[in-house]
Amino acid sequence: MSRRPSAFSALIAIDKPAGLTSHDVVSRVRRAVGEKRVGHAGTLDPAATGVLVVGVGQATKLLGLLTLDRKGYRATFALGAQTTTDDAEGEVIATADVPDELLDPVRAARELSRLVGACDQVPPRFSAVSVGGRRAYDAARAGEELELKARRVTIHGADLVGVDAERRTWTVDLDVSKGTYVRSIARDLGKSLGCLAHVRDLRRTFSGPVTLEDCLSLDELAERGAELVHERALDPAATLDLPLRELSVDEIPDVMCGRRIPAGIVRDASGARETSHGERVALVFGGGLAGVWRCEGRRLVCESNFPQAIEGVR
Repeated sequence: MSRRPSAFSALIAIDKPAGLTSHDVVSRVRRAVGEKRVGHAGTLDPAATGVLVVGVGQATKLLGLLTLDRKGYRATFALGAQTTTDDAEGEVIATADVPDELLDPVRAARELSRLVGACDQVPPRFSAVSVGGRRAYDAARAGEELELKARRVTIHGADLVGVDAERRTWTVDLDVSKGTYVRSIARDLGKSLGCLAHVRDLRRTFSGPVTLEDCLSLDELAERGAELVHERALDPAATLDLPLRELSVDEIPDVMCGRRIPAGIVRDASGARETSHGERVALVFGGGLAGVWRCEGRRLVCESNFPQAIEGVR
């Protein structure tokens, strides 16, 4: 049975509130815009807030193409305790004294600066990492131990925002590679300092090129629905970080059928230029993204087509 056409297709950014899962956000967006085909990229824990990229209609096909290689967070690290989940949602399983010297902003900033660079990180026991087809959090809830392998991640930046000596917390801004767990950063930092630590609050400030300024609130969306999406849709080509290849009216039939078309001229931040061999480009027409194609020699070949163009190209 064929899927009915979507009323529209767009990428949007939602400022996820605390207490909702990423799937809860998808359900709320579905109701607000009257569209069943909705998905998200880059899961946020229920307790976390901030940038969550959501695809509506054909834009759900874009979610697997988005790299969003770097993500930003503002996190509050609570010193002196380790929890089962490495955040404030879990039970405290160990405590330790916090020396006064660790509540000195100069010392805190110095310790954070040492985090910058590549490292091997073991995900939290309560995480969506899959081992042998089973989610780590399912095993953890069942009281089972899964062997979680370390993964290579990069911390591009770790800056101190402030220290609250009374609450024994550090607030930090982090710029990390895709797949990095902030909870693991807090856990490992606490162990290395000998005082233990966990994440008390977490807010994603950017995901790739998408920032909090791009975000809609769920309340706004519930009030204005699709009208707001049309006004505030993300530029899909810019979010993919691809150069633009404008289509002519005559090329539309070939593109719809996936037939090769001339490579032509593309536009990016540097201006107009020829397409490079192997380069992926965004095919655009009338303010919509019609496809993501790849250059082979002097022709473009189809990788992904969007018969119902994804709106928002600027």
